[in-house]
Amino acid sequence: MGPMKAPAPKKSPKNVMPRKVAVFDVDGTIFRSSLLIQVVDQLIRDGVFPEDAQKTYAKEYERWLDREGNYQDYIDGVVRAFRQHLRGVHYGELADAAERVVAAQWKRTYRYTRELLRELKGKGYFLLAVSHSPKTVLDKFCPRLGFDKSYGIVYEIGPTDKFTGAVVDEHLIYNKANILKRAMEKENLKLAYSVGVGDTETDIPILEMVATPICFNPNQNLYKYAKREGWEIVVERKDMIYELKDK
Repeated sequence: MGPMKAPAPKKSPKNVMPRKVAVFDVDGTIFRSSLLIQVVDQLIRDGVFPEDAQKTYAKEYERWLDREGNYQDYIDGVVRAFRQHLRGVHYGELADAAERVVAAQWKRTYRYTRELLRELKGKGYFLLAVSHSPKTVLDKFCPRLGFDKSYGIVYEIGPTDKFTGAVVDEHLIYNKANILKRAMEKENLKLAYSVGVGDTETDIPILEMVATPICFNPNQNLYKYAKREGWEIVVERKDMIYELKDK
């Protein structure tokens, strides 16, 4: 038996060619609802949250349905309810609710972004999700669609695996541009030929960074900004996909 060969040294990230990145918002951009809304509803059905948790956002929901209020006010109300009632909940209860929601609803996606994900995956892009939904839910939803990494809100867990109600790195998670910069460093990504897809003004910092910004079903604030910047605007309605262009 000859002498054993020394194992080949592992390549450091510096020796590996950077990968192209495509970064997506999730709620309203890929998923045809809000993962947080669905999880809150599931936690109420499971008896983890009290039934009156809905009172926190009931008025905003009705105003949105009647087109008298805006969707962001409704979402803000859901976030308040979630954070208010999360304290003292065991991590496993949230994970179980997230699993049930994702198992039942993960196919409820927009066709345009679903097909774009598949196309970019086939071209070797690193697929990155950056969302303000809980990371516990994203970690169950995003892998089913081929994402390589997801960033979401991480809620602090105490010594008994129960949530404290606090958010970990709150100053970072709400700045999507900083999240993208961190991901680029950790995953060895490059902005050349990069793609970004978002639907509200909270996605503007990322869309400004990428080579190809796509505003998908944008709200009014993002639409106005995109028109000024000359960004691509795509709308999916019923069984039609429209690309809005200046005459």
